[in-house]
This record gives sequence, C-alpha cells and structure tokens, in this order.
Amino acid sequence: MRGWFNTEAGELFTNFPVGPGDVVADIGCGDGGNARFCASRGARLILADIDPDNVAKAAARVAAEPNCPGVESHATDSDPLPLASNIASRVVCTEVIEHVDDPARLMAELARIGQAGALYLIACPDPGSERIQQRVAPPIYFEKPNHIHVIQHDELTRYVEDAGLVIVSRHSHGFYWSVWWALFWPCGVAAERPDHPLLNHWAQTWALLLDQPDGARIKQALDDLLPTSQVIIARKP
Repeated sequence: MRGWFNTEAGELFTNFPVGPGDVVADIGCGDGGNARFCASRGARLILADIDPDNVAKAAARVAAEPNCPGVESHATDSDPLPLASNIASRVVCTEVIEHVDDPARLMAELARIGQAGALYLIACPDPGSERIQQRVAPPIYFEKPNHIHVIQHDELTRYVEDAGLVIVSRHSHGFYWSVWWALFWPCGVAAERPDHPLLNHWAQTWALLLDQPDGARIKQALDDLLPTSQVIIARKP
C-alpha cells in the first residue's frame, strides 16, 4: 500500500522502476525478498550480505525466477565492496547503513559501483520509531551487529549528497511496524515465529482500520507521523 513490489508499474518501490537490461546490486540483500522481485522483472542481480547463509538463500530465490538472466553473490562486510566501479544501473540498500561502523564510507561505496544515471533505493529506520525502541527494546537492539546508529533525516540526506548522488524523492512508511515492534518485546516470542495474542490482535485491529471507508487516509496520516522507515530515491549524475 506504500509502493513496494508494484508489479503493474514495474517498480520495486515508488520512483524505482526495474526491468530487463538492468543490473541490480542489492547490498545487504538479506534472504532476497527485494532481489527476487527485481529478478522477476528480468534484471541481472548482484547480491552482497555479511551473512553467508543469507547470500545463499537470496541467490537460490533469484535463480528460481525464470526471467532472471543471471546472478552473482558475495559474502562481504561491504568495506570495501568486492565489485568493480560503474557496474550497476540500480543499487538497493535497505535497512543496512544503521548497522555499519561508517555509514558515509558505505554510501561512497554504493555511489562508486553505480553507472552514470543509476538509480538508488536507500532505506533505514526512521528516528521517531527508533526513539520508541530506545525506551522499550533490550540493550542488544542497539549493539553490534544490530542498530549502532540512529540516523536522523538530515544525516541521511548528507550521506547521500556527500557521496555525489542527487535526491529524486523522499518517502516514509510503516506506522504499523513501529507499533508492532513496541508490542513485540514483552511477548517473549522469536521474531521468526511471532505468534502471540497481543501481536495477533494488533494485526486484526490494523486490518479493521484498513477496512473502514476512511482507512487508507488515516493509514497515510499515521505513516507520515510515525513511520518505521525513511526512504530516499537518488540518482547518480
């Protein structure tokens, strides 16, 4: 509902189209959700993640897409990226820079691997949501290898622009997840299997809101006020 995985428009996210002929570098690819969408659009994938298991899972998901012309993968801490300069027409880096020691250095590496005219999809936690987590999450949430930076809006702008990229658009989303994570911690369940009445009731309440005649407008207002993620779409000149 906030622009992710728009098959009809061919966009991984709003203002971020992906199609045949694109080379997509997904840095911090996780288990490959974003990469799989790009592969289904006919793009070639370059995957990188610090976790070798994630890289293997993502590569398998991408390889299973019949439209994908190819995939290469790297287990790396991205400092530096083991990739040639100017190779990607699309660069994806979502929920990664808050984990690394030097966000500016990572952003410079992302800029280096993009071709002239390449589009960038950069996302990280919104500071409003992180302020809640600082009050309710266990200390490990803000320790390595988790979130070691709370990145303010102006900081993310500075990282992107100092790397030589031009901002195309800004977005925010995820009020649902800002609340979900605040409710998650007292439940005592694993994030991989978050089955608990409190979380289930929150999901049901949210679904009821969206079913109301004015639900979409209220959702957008809440997303704007307390998003879980801040997103920048940028271009390399």
